[in-house]
Amino acid sequence: MFNGRFKRYLPVISIFILMAPMSFAGNPTLAADTAQIVSWAKDARQLLQTPSNTGPADSLLSLAKESVAKEKLQTPLILYWAMAEAAFQRKDYGNAYDMAAHAMKSPQTQIGLQAQGELMIFFAKTCQYTGQFNVSVDYLNKTVEFAGMNQLKTLPAKACNALGEVYTVVGDPAKVRESLERMLLFARLESDSASTLAALYKLGKQNFGYNYDFKTVDRYMRQSLAYAVPLRDTATIAAALADIAWNFYLDKKLDSSLHYYKACVEIAMSGKRYYSLANALGNMGTIYRDLKKYDKALAYWKKGIATAREHSDWYTQAWIYNDMSMMASDQGNHQDAYKFQVLYKQYSDSVAKQKSNDGLMMARAKYEANASQKQVELLSLQVRNQRLLLYGIGAFLLLSIIIGLLLLRQARLNAKRRISEMDQKILEVTQANLRQQMNPHFIFNTLNSIQYYMYKHDKLATNNYLTKFSSLMRKILENSQHTAVPIRDELDALQLYLELESIRFRDKFDYEIIVDEEIDTLMYKIPTMLIQPYVENAICHGLMYREEKGKVKITLALGKDHVSVVIEDNGIGRDASREISRNKEKTHNSLGTRITESRLKLVSTLYGTSLKTHFTDLKDEEGKGTGTRVEIHIPILT
Repeated sequence: MFNGRFKRYLPVISIFILMAPMSFAGNPTLAADTAQIVSWAKDARQLLQTPSNTGPADSLLSLAKESVAKEKLQTPLILYWAMAEAAFQRKDYGNAYDMAAHAMKSPQTQIGLQAQGELMIFFAKTCQYTGQFNVSVDYLNKTVEFAGMNQLKTLPAKACNALGEVYTVVGDPAKVRESLERMLLFARLESDSASTLAALYKLGKQNFGYNYDFKTVDRYMRQSLAYAVPLRDTATIAAALADIAWNFYLDKKLDSSLHYYKACVEIAMSGKRYYSLANALGNMGTIYRDLKKYDKALAYWKKGIATAREHSDWYTQAWIYNDMSMMASDQGNHQDAYKFQVLYKQYSDSVAKQKSNDGLMMARAKYEANASQKQVELLSLQVRNQRLLLYGIGAFLLLSIIIGLLLLRQARLNAKRRISEMDQKILEVTQANLRQQMNPHFIFNTLNSIQYYMYKHDKLATNNYLTKFSSLMRKILENSQHTAVPIRDELDALQLYLELESIRFRDKFDYEIIVDEEIDTLMYKIPTMLIQPYVENAICHGLMYREEKGKVKITLALGKDHVSVVIEDNGIGRDASREISRNKEKTHNSLGTRITESRLKLVSTLYGTSLKTHFTDLKDEEGKGTGTRVEIHIPILT
């Protein structure tokens, strides 16, 4: 088939980079083009989803940046985005913001609408971590509007979730609740179980500290469990059980609290959720202390500490040691009370130090972002002043030259320009009309196939055919909006058409599409809907009348300034097909082919290229027709 150069070479590339990075970068025969750089950036983003893969991801990003510099290419948006995510994962928030800002300034047409919305959310996140809270809130609200205008799913819920995080940092609990309630509304409207679960759980957690009410917390947490169990989300199940237990503890219902903590321990152990496990064990110790079962309390505390220590959970160790110190003090055991208090102080200092480091890192990122913004503003002002001075000098000199030229040639140049623009517009409008004329013709032919299956009362085949037909119609509608489309989009539509015709004729023919590996099917564009009419002729007038199973082969090769498309079939040939048409007393004049030939002539005129369509009748040694070969030269558009 035509996957060509789009097979993934990531495993080979990663090994090659790690083993011989210097020799790879220095080999001029391995120069990368923009498509390859985009591919590396996408692979790096995929790797960054797993924290342990940051090394291979950084290697791919380094390779992509070196290739951009070496080949003097414009940095693609996706590469800026990948570098921003890598910096964010390293907690280098200032650099993450700079790279994300570059991505936002790049042409957004490089990515789809859904990806544009996700980039806006990520950029807002970098603004949050660099202290630009108002900018972050503004972009997240814009994301919700953007998603609504373009009917994009999941984005509104994600944006509202991010808004809740910003307002949490700012310290506005009312706005946090409002954002989470909006998130829940969007998630339920889209039947998004994962986002619904996240919104319910966060609303429950938020109610612990803002207008605390036992029933409200209990309701949200139980609803969270109802969504988490079918999703097998052991992390949320364990956390929700722990929060339900803590809610009972705050309401002085110790037996119920103990029951849910035991359930949390079972889930946390089975799902290897060690933070929840350590926390639940520690709280069970606290409950047994309140029940005056001191031996059990001490035993569960020790289990909680052992689990927390094994997984570097300093916070849990700190508060357990504090509770142990207070119990020992109440029992008059001042030696143990002092020992546990020292341990509490050590671990609480570690937690405070970590929070301080995170705060310093965010403050530094904020400072760097503000400094960078001020420097950019200063440079912009200097450049603007210098530009105005140069514009003034240049305008004076240019005006002196133009005055003399305008007196002699202005009328002639204006007349020529108007004629040229009118000719260009006429050609573009004519080409658009021809393209719109072809689409109804193509849909009419496809609907005949659906009608055939409906008359046969074959419900399964009709449903299958309609599914593929809807996919094809969507692709045709997308392609028909553009004068030229990437070769891959054209071939995707052709592939769907061949699948439909193969079903229609009950596997009466095989087909094969071969694409030269030198053809970049993403970068190269061709006028839309040029190949399909010739393939349709090969099937309907060549293979349909063949008794044995036939075959149609489409080959794309790269020429100097065009793509050569060869359509070859082993049907009965054009002479025999014309004879059959005469016997049936009707002549067939392919509307699709005539329109396509007209479009080729217009494209030739429009782009100044020489295009041609060449038919070859294939015959055997006895002169009997064995098929037809059609070669079309299509210009490469970029």
